[in-house]
Amino acid sequence: MSTTTESVVSTEKRRVLFSRPKSLSDVVTHYCPGCTHGIVHRLVAEVIDQLDIEGKTIGVCPVGCSVLAHNYFNFDMAQAAHGRAPAVATGLKRSLPDSVVFTYQGDGDLASIGMAETVHAALRGEKITVIFINNAIYGMTGGQMAPTSLPGQVTQTSPYGRDIEAAGYPVKVCELLSGLEGVALAQRVTVDTPNHVRAARRAIKKAFDYQIEGLGYSIIEVISTCPTNWGLSADASMKWLRENMLPYYPLGVFKDIKAGAAAAGAAAAAGDANTAGDAGDE
Repeated sequence: MSTTTESVVSTEKRRVLFSRPKSLSDVVTHYCPGCTHGIVHRLVAEVIDQLDIEGKTIGVCPVGCSVLAHNYFNFDMAQAAHGRAPAVATGLKRSLPDSVVFTYQGDGDLASIGMAETVHAALRGEKITVIFINNAIYGMTGGQMAPTSLPGQVTQTSPYGRDIEAAGYPVKVCELLSGLEGVALAQRVTVDTPNHVRAARRAIKKAFDYQIEGLGYSIIEVISTCPTNWGLSADASMKWLRENMLPYYPLGVFKDIKAGAAAAGAAAAAGDANTAGDAGDE
């Protein structure tokens, strides 16, 4: 066999199994080893590629560990002041309604200084998508107690553990927002295992789909790690997440407007069937 023929056969047999999404920049990130921001960035980029919306997507960066997220995506990004990402996203979406707008926020940005912005954007049913990273601590500023820090969790500002008598209980964002009428989707996922990564990707895609369909506000909460500020290795951080965070922040769908509509339709159909049956008995 000639060299040329061998090259053709080799090319025909070659199959790409894994590659970088085109929406994800080919750069080294600033994130700490073991941090799960990189996994979530990739999932967002994969979904944007799949939906072929790179040209009309606008992301909004927060203040926090992901403040430099604009360096890692190959589409338009905007920078918001601390906690104001939902307001910036609202302005972008209302002025450019055909665009796909998402915020990428940590727990300090979204659930502390930005809680009012978050709640009111959800109440208004703003047609934006929120990717919420919950690692139970302030990461960028040195590991202080966050609104999501667990009861008894040791942080730089709670060296004896979070005292719920003094600091109150951690906020459960999905549970809180699921009761608001403007919310179309509220789901909590994590990325500690391959199966969970795949489930998180499906959830993120659903959130973008709901925005494209104009259904309202959607939020995907991702339970994440912070090895540096937890003082743990990457492996130990995943173990701590499973043993401590997931029992307090259970995974699941807390509101899905389509599922609710489907359930209501099924109940109505069952009711009609029962009514027809009753009528037939008369």
